[in-house]
Amino acid sequence: MQHTVGLYGYDEDAIHVVDMHTTGEATRIIIQGYPELKGTTLLEKRRDAKLRLDHLRRRLMFEPRGHRDMYGALLVRETEHVFDGTADIGVLFLHNEGYSTMCGHATLALGRFLVDTHDSTVFPGRKDLPYDSESQTSTVRIHAPCGVVTVTVPTTIKQIGGNDVHVSDPSRAVSFTSVPCYVSLLSYTLPIPQTHTWPHLEELGKSDIQISIAYGGAFYCLVEARELGFQDGLRTKGIELEDYDRATGKIKALIESDEEFCKRYLRHPDEPDLSFLYSVMIVDHDVPSANLSSSPPAEVGLCFFADQQVDRSPTGSCAGARVALRMAEGTMRMNEPRDFHSLVSLAKVGSGDALDRGAFRALGIEETKLSDGTSAVVVRLDGKAWYTGTSIFVAEKLDEIARNGFQLRLPNA
Repeated sequence: MQHTVGLYGYDEDAIHVVDMHTTGEATRIIIQGYPELKGTTLLEKRRDAKLRLDHLRRRLMFEPRGHRDMYGALLVRETEHVFDGTADIGVLFLHNEGYSTMCGHATLALGRFLVDTHDSTVFPGRKDLPYDSESQTSTVRIHAPCGVVTVTVPTTIKQIGGNDVHVSDPSRAVSFTSVPCYVSLLSYTLPIPQTHTWPHLEELGKSDIQISIAYGGAFYCLVEARELGFQDGLRTKGIELEDYDRATGKIKALIESDEEFCKRYLRHPDEPDLSFLYSVMIVDHDVPSANLSSSPPAEVGLCFFADQQVDRSPTGSCAGARVALRMAEGTMRMNEPRDFHSLVSLAKVGSGDALDRGAFRALGIEETKLSDGTSAVVVRLDGKAWYTGTSIFVAEKLDEIARNGFQLRLPNA
């Protein structure tokens, strides 16, 4: 492939990536070929990516190189926290609509990759990562748009080229500690006008639902499946994925149309760039016993985020938001673990640890406060990520269809 790219002279536009997945949710890690971002801070560079280089996001996320639910991570080697020594590397997260502020599943994948790469052009700080011989783990501090996230990566020694090299140990879970997670709105009755209702809610004669808003690096609207009129929860008894899509899309549009609601409940105390509704997460506490591991309680979630993108993983940043919510409800205590499943991990029936089947495990480890005095909790999350391949993507100048990607949609009337 390297020879083919060089042979036909597309090297100037070639972008190199490493592909991974976490419970089936893709993380396309961009390691080479992306132009330098302008700005001093990570959020300034995020704005530059949106305004000046968004065609590259579309090229890498959309068809034919990606798909509607593709997810990416752009390594940013220089940020304000890398310069002040509180982070080892920065990252921007990419999806079908733009750029998210935090992503748990991608953070787990990045942890493994950043330990495994020994290429200083990809990760200049790799040689300085601390290694703990007692726990056999390496620590990486990743500067995400929401803040610095510390990732602990199980590490083993492998012989490469006659040398002992530290690499990630896939038999053990990666973990990270979150930014402060908190609840901004607990058990709120949201009126659903006729313009924003959906068939399953109408069948019950309901015109409102109970929601909560919580932050885990991004703002999430959390709602029980049965609140939406799905009496069997996240099950397929006469229900299609499109039914959940329709309901969550209506809820998100309704919330985003209410300027006062957004100002009050979707406002981050420190950063305006973090003040928006990222996702609607449908929650179901009815987990079949065959899917439960031996100890922690469990719940299932179906996350629609960005432009109704569906997360295959249990959604790591939302797991942090859900821990904060459960603690606010009084149904979960500090240092009490809980397993979070997605539809993918739920389908993997088997014995042994649920982490091996794609579940995430999360628990609150520290109480803290935000700058405005709001109570929050730092959450630790464990999960596993896996490699799927590497690619070099090129774009021919005369390729009007695929040069900057496309999404398959019906034509406008």
